[in-house]
Amino acid sequence: DFNKHKPWIETSYHGVITENMDTVLLDPPLVALDKDAPVPYAGEICAFKIYGEEAPFEAVVLNRTSGEGVLQASGPVDCESQKEYTFIIQAYDCGAGPSGADWKKSHKAVVHIQVDDVNEFCPVFREPLYKASVTEGKIYDSILQVEAWDQDCSPQYSQICNYEIVTAGTPFAIDRNGNIRNTERLSYDKQQSYTIMVTAFDCGQKRAKEDVAVHIDVKPVCKPGWQGWSKRVDYEPGTGSRPLFPKMHIETCGGPLSGVKVMLELQTNHIGKGCDRETYSEKSLQKLCGAASGSTDLLPGPSSSTNWTASLLTDSSRDSDLIYRFDGHQAANVPHHVVPQNLTDQFTIATWMKHGPSPGLRAEKETLLCNSDKTEMNRHHYSLYVHNCRLVFLLRRDFTQVDTFRPAEFHWKLEQICDKEWHYYVINAEFPAVTLFVDGVTYEPYLVTDDWPIHTAKIDTQLTVGACWQGGEVGTPRFTQYFHGSLSGLTIRPGRIETQKVISCLQACKEGLDINSLESLGKDIKFHFNPAQSLLVVEGEDLDSINTAMSKVSYINSRQFPTPGLRRLHVTTAVQCFGEDTCLSIPEIKSVVMVLPPSEPRITIAGSNRLVRPANDLRGPLGVAPFKELHITSTVMKGDGFENTCYVMHNLDYCDVLVIGEELNPERESLEIHHSALLGKHLDATNSTSGISIYGVDCMAHYEQALRQVRYRNWRPAALNERKFRLTCSELNGRYTSNGFNLEVGLMHLNCHISTFISASFGVQQLPVPVHHPLMIHTLNSHMSAAPPAATVVIVVCIAALVVIVVIGVYRIHATHQEGSREDEEEVKDTEEDWDNSALNITVNPMEVGLLFFILDEEGGEEEREDVSERKQKKKIEWDSTSLTY
Repeated sequence: DFNKHKPWIETSYHGVITENMDTVLLDPPLVALDKDAPVPYAGEICAFKIYGEEAPFEAVVLNRTSGEGVLQASGPVDCESQKEYTFIIQAYDCGAGPSGADWKKSHKAVVHIQVDDVNEFCPVFREPLYKASVTEGKIYDSILQVEAWDQDCSPQYSQICNYEIVTAGTPFAIDRNGNIRNTERLSYDKQQSYTIMVTAFDCGQKRAKEDVAVHIDVKPVCKPGWQGWSKRVDYEPGTGSRPLFPKMHIETCGGPLSGVKVMLELQTNHIGKGCDRETYSEKSLQKLCGAASGSTDLLPGPSSSTNWTASLLTDSSRDSDLIYRFDGHQAANVPHHVVPQNLTDQFTIATWMKHGPSPGLRAEKETLLCNSDKTEMNRHHYSLYVHNCRLVFLLRRDFTQVDTFRPAEFHWKLEQICDKEWHYYVINAEFPAVTLFVDGVTYEPYLVTDDWPIHTAKIDTQLTVGACWQGGEVGTPRFTQYFHGSLSGLTIRPGRIETQKVISCLQACKEGLDINSLESLGKDIKFHFNPAQSLLVVEGEDLDSINTAMSKVSYINSRQFPTPGLRRLHVTTAVQCFGEDTCLSIPEIKSVVMVLPPSEPRITIAGSNRLVRPANDLRGPLGVAPFKELHITSTVMKGDGFENTCYVMHNLDYCDVLVIGEELNPERESLEIHHSALLGKHLDATNSTSGISIYGVDCMAHYEQALRQVRYRNWRPAALNERKFRLTCSELNGRYTSNGFNLEVGLMHLNCHISTFISASFGVQQLPVPVHHPLMIHTLNSHMSAAPPAATVVIVVCIAALVVIVVIGVYRIHATHQEGSREDEEEVKDTEEDWDNSALNITVNPMEVGLLFFILDEEGGEEEREDVSERKQKKKIEWDSTSLTY
């Protein structure tokens, strides 16, 4: 028996293989021994066989005699797939002979293989983007945690050992576990969000292939208050109602509420007289508001006819609002002819006043208006004054009117009197009752004192504004009880009291707060305005309803030319919680409304600048219409030229026709407009020897129609050389004024004398040209040449004069018959029919030697036509040298 023994190996082996490699390092080494050695075959090792799981290994005999072997991988070994392998190995000898028969095998040994990892994978973050939010002002231990992982199998390479913030200069840090924290307190106002980039490293220091973004929002500390509003809102004139807070909402930080009350205040005290109002003259405003006529303006603008205000201090704004400022040293005596002589039992006194507290404990009386004895005595017949922030009206009746103890002084104590703000005061007297209106609100006197009537005395009285005249009982007559403050629009109207409607119109603000779409407001919303619409209060229980209501609040300015500039807006809010009066403090909102400058109009007056008429026309009952061809236009208009209509976008408030040079002589001339020319218009007129003024807020077309019917008459025209007038028109009491339009009225002379020669070139045929324009004499621009023979000239002149006289005579006889049957109301219409369509042709061609211009004088022929020319309505003749052809 040659093969007596079986091979021997160790009972167990431990091995290590690096993934993706094929060599296994075993401990102990793989060696098989056989006691049959050195017998060939029986003492040699021929094989190692592996049993068990499908292990990707094989054992190879390196030396049959020594029994050495090696264990190696038979296929890919991946640690990420399997980290360890355990299997059985046995050794086989070569048997009894070359055939290998009768071989023997060793006992079974256990082999344990560990696969060593290779750092082949990069860390990968579990999320593509990380988001978090923080509240401003707090330091966080951890805002959020980022996490990366590694596919490697070993702890050394699969674990993440470090994280790092790649973005530089951020107020954040990250620890080795991926926790991100802020290193300083964040501010929402400074920065609302941050985006940082983070990377990761495994324990083999292999960096993540892609960094990850971390987005951190900074939320403001929940502060109760309004959000989503603008500090400035621009208002374009003419755009109507402009929402102030379209996106505003209230933040209450989740607290349960039972009600919200919001108060909005539009501050316009610095604009005009307390707000944007119409700045037309007092007369125009009263006409516009439908006030009764007969009012006397005691503080008009200085002029030749209203010179008593010339010495007063004015504080007029850029909006042409006429304001007089009294500093305790100025006053004005109103002329006797201006003063209403009898106030009667019904009258109205109205004024704008701004007044502050008087200095001293017992201040003196400050007189706005005083009617006192001019000389000898010092009796006050009626006066309006302020004393210790009380408004007092004194009215002493004459003894002839009443002889009993009657009410004489009426006292009102109001905050408005000394608040240094503009207010509109109206005193309506229906004796013995006197009522005060302040900004349209009625106030009854808190104190009424009685007095005896004043005994009749033949002493003139003096009406004074800004103080009281003390003409008697002193050595030197002087002013006393001076007023400190500002006044505007001081008027007095005897015989009637003003209505509430007119008072409200005269003091109405043209700007204020408004609410759009009232029907869209919640049912629980309550709101109310003050009379000037500068204060709005909104109340509600539901936050959504409050937010909706606030989004509807708007600013409106109905003036076409509003006063530009800032209007401050304050919003205060009170929040009520269940069972508590107030539970949250809502900060006040301070915003501004910026009213942008409007497009300013340029008003232009155009027409013929010279009018020459025969003496009969100037002497006639209607005279002549100097402004018949007048046109008024503006750069701000609506539509495409609607002449003679009121479609223009702005009005006028006065047009003045002033006499240039010597004033009119009432004994021989007049400038006037018939009252019927103003019917159907918001116009009125006054005239004097200095000219005529048409006033009232109305459209340009109506002013054109009225001015075209202004008549100039001169019943002694022989003494007239020329009369010059200047016309100017205004919008908003002089804020926008037109050009000065000058016009001359002259006398036409019809005498057979030669004025000048106008030559033309020989051989040029002069054709007759029809006259289709008013015959207005303008200038004569021609070139002198050789004159024709004297005899020829005389003949031509006389023939031409004869033709003209015959034509005029025939025309006037025809016109007289035509106009004799017309009714008197035709005086209202423009009677100044010209020879515009007469197609009068005068052709002179004296042997083609030249042109001759002549002027005819009516002297000597006047009596013969007197019976014809003095009829009621006449046709007028105007001469225009530029339209005559000879």
